[in-house]
Amino acid sequence: MTSEAGGRRGKPRRAVGFSLVALLAIAGIALLVLAYSPAQRPQLPAGDAAPAFLRSPSPTPSDANRGSLPAPSGGSGQGASGKPTPAPTGLPASEPVSLSIPRIGVETTLMQLGMNDDGTAAVPTPEEADHAGWYKFTVTPGEVGNSVIAGHVDSAVLGPAVFFRLGELKPGDVVHIVREDKSEVTYTVDGVKAYPKEQFPTELVWGPSDKSTLRLVTCGGPWSKETSYRDNVIVFATRTDPPQ
Repeated sequence: MTSEAGGRRGKPRRAVGFSLVALLAIAGIALLVLAYSPAQRPQLPAGDAAPAFLRSPSPTPSDANRGSLPAPSGGSGQGASGKPTPAPTGLPASEPVSLSIPRIGVETTLMQLGMNDDGTAAVPTPEEADHAGWYKFTVTPGEVGNSVIAGHVDSAVLGPAVFFRLGELKPGDVVHIVREDKSEVTYTVDGVKAYPKEQFPTELVWGPSDKSTLRLVTCGGPWSKETSYRDNVIVFATRTDPPQ
């Protein structure tokens, strides 16, 4: 899918749709199109390594788990007593309908994002840039696993968009999601990181998790007419209502 979107001055910018396979492999340009002004954007650490808060202190990869998220403390396995600890229990599936992030003034309904006929991942149009979207091929918020929500940062049509200030979030900030069954799920931000798109952290975003976790994704970094925005900005958050 090809879409036109632009920055705050309304200058058209081209974002090329990507296939899910390509996104998982290289995180191509068009998951989200645009980013906020560098003068207003916090400096985020960039790179392809897992953030420290997601790294296992002593990983032991095997053929069965190589490339997956490091096992979080509190997941299923052996406790300090040597007895098995129970796996975390998530909520039953229920689609998200709205999202709020008080710290940066975000209040938005959530559209459902899927796949286009050509195999590319759908993204909101420039006219819909004031709404974020949940990818329906990820778990619903509150279930165990990674739930992924994406949004633009600006648009030629609307100017600053829903995730214009996403990179300002800090550990401890909260994200609230209301689901179709009227329940509300709260996530607490673990960290925020910018990744060059060619080093997109595939497994950390789309891979498995044994907790109820959330990934908010937009674009960031320098922009050029030829390549659009260099980076993806990703917020990592874990459900804390109730604690997992």
